[in-house]
Amino acid sequence: MLTIASTASLRVYVSEWENGKRTIGDRYARILRALLGVTDDELHGRPTALIETVQAGGYDDLVTRIDAARSVSLTMVQTFMDQTELLRTVDRQMGATSLIDQMTGHLSTLEDALTFAVLPDTRRPVARALAGAATLAAWQALDVGAVERAWRHYELGKRAAKEADEPMYLAHATAEQAYVLCDAGRPAIAVQLVRDAQRVGGKAMSPRLQAWLYAAEAEICAKAGLADDCRRALDNAMRLLPPGEGARDPDMLSIFLNHGHLSRWRGNALALLGDDDAVENLYVSLDSADPTFVRATAGLRCDLAQAHLARGEYDQAHEHLRQARLLASRTGSVRHRRRIEQLTQQL
Repeated sequence: MLTIASTASLRVYVSEWENGKRTIGDRYARILRALLGVTDDELHGRPTALIETVQAGGYDDLVTRIDAARSVSLTMVQTFMDQTELLRTVDRQMGATSLIDQMTGHLSTLEDALTFAVLPDTRRPVARALAGAATLAAWQALDVGAVERAWRHYELGKRAAKEADEPMYLAHATAEQAYVLCDAGRPAIAVQLVRDAQRVGGKAMSPRLQAWLYAAEAEICAKAGLADDCRRALDNAMRLLPPGEGARDPDMLSIFLNHGHLSRWRGNALALLGDDDAVENLYVSLDSADPTFVRATAGLRCDLAQAHLARGEYDQAHEHLRQARLLASRTGSVRHRRRIEQLTQQL
């Protein structure tokens, strides 16, 4: 069991940490990193990238790196993508706070591989892997409240997607970046950005990704108060979604969407609009929810609380917020905790 100082002493420590009068020790650094969702460098205010000492005649080191990048085979790229998939699986079940160091190292490795790769045949597969990893890292950063880091990771993902000539990855990163704007209180610009994502994806997108983009547009339109646009986007999502229980898009592994997921999304958007139909959709989704999507279930509980609040059903709203709070604590989601507190204030 970890022993920490009293509340009064902690107040003094925080003041001294903020003013540079006390160094954050390893014990408190571990606690603060998990609580705030930051890296060691961010916690201690160090530059995120070390400046390497420039050596005269450093061609040997450069050539060594270029030669190493040439040896990156398709098998190695698949290993990178497998690591991203592992991080994605852990993230949705346990949250992002415990993955910051692993994700930072993973991105750094991919960026180095791309930086020193020379020819397009080597660069494009690595860029594709980097686009997927950067978008996942961005969503994780947004979840822990590190919004600037999230924005920068989305920009990295978009650049990598363009380098890889992957319109689907570019569309996905652009649409998720709209959520940063939405959370920052700029839903009108977010609506424009998510619609631009549909444009940049164009005809290259799979039907499931198209449906996902329309569902994202519906949610953001609901937050912008555009009720008719929201319902129109939901109808488009339902029309384009492929039939069957399968949720994974084989062409875009970060996309999970079937009729159960879309029903939850529909309920979320309708709850934001204060629509009575939200409750029915959300309970259907709760009954069929995949237990491995822990963070998504926390969001679903928040949606149910919001829907019950709109109907004046405060006891039910209170119970769903209690369940949401437990799940958000398991995943360390700052984003969900913020929403829970906002809804709690309405009780």
